[in-house]
Formats: sequence, C-alpha cells, structure tokens
Amino acid sequence: MSGRRLLAFDFGLRRIGVAAGHEDLPAGREVTTLPAREGIPDWQAVADLLAEHEPELLVVGDPLTLEGETQDVTEAARRFGRRLHGRFGLPVATVDERLTSREARAELRERGEGDPAPERIDQVAARLILEDWVRRNETETRDA
Repeated sequence: MSGRRLLAFDFGLRRIGVAAGHEDLPAGREVTTLPAREGIPDWQAVADLLAEHEPELLVVGDPLTLEGETQDVTEAARRFGRRLHGRFGLPVATVDERLTSREARAELRERGEGDPAPERIDQVAARLILEDWVRRNETETRDA
C-alpha cells in the first residue's frame, strides 16, 4: 500500500472517539474513546495512541450545523485539530461530520447493540469520519 496510515477523531467536549485506518482501504476500525474535559483530552493518552498506530495523517470531524454553518463546538474541534498539529507535528485534515453520531447510533442498533453507550457511538462516528475522508480523498484523487 502506498497511502498513509490515518487516525480519526470524533471531537466532543466530554468524549473524543478515535478510529484507525489507511488511505488505501475503504473501511476503518474503531479504536477507543478518550475522556475529555471541556474538549481537552489527556494528551499523554493521545501520544500513546499515536505511538501505537503511527499515523501519518490525523482527521478531525468538523461539527457543522445541518445548514452547514459553524457553531461553538465547531471552533472547539478546530482548536483541537490545531493543538494536535502543534503538539505532534502531524498534518491534520478536517471533514464535515454532520449526522455521523446519528448514523453511528443506527448502525450499532442494526448490529444488535440495543441502546448503545455514548462511548461506542463516538468510536463508530470516528470510523465514519475516517471512511468519509477516505471516500472524498479517493474521489478527488481520481478526478485530478
């Protein structure tokens, strides 16, 4: 495979879902959910994930409103992306994450998980963010 290893984040003020994948593969995998305090994770836990997965690109979901506008959490997620880049020196991409949590909840229910825990929803949402970024990047590369 010639593409990059990816780590994706579903940012939240209390929890941050994490998924891993590869730019050349359409499917990612759920990794974990990090607790956060007002959007700030345990940075050592983030460093440990980066050491374990060795990503070459980080993808952060951009939480826009249904109308595509920014909201308070949008700026917090973007700040998180800037902090990731500043602390670890890795490139950070963003992708529109509208409705990923709803889609994640529905997917987990279809898998038979009933009323899924918020941490599971965050992990699946992170995987959906990663897969959406891969799909969009593949289309842009093919169209170039």
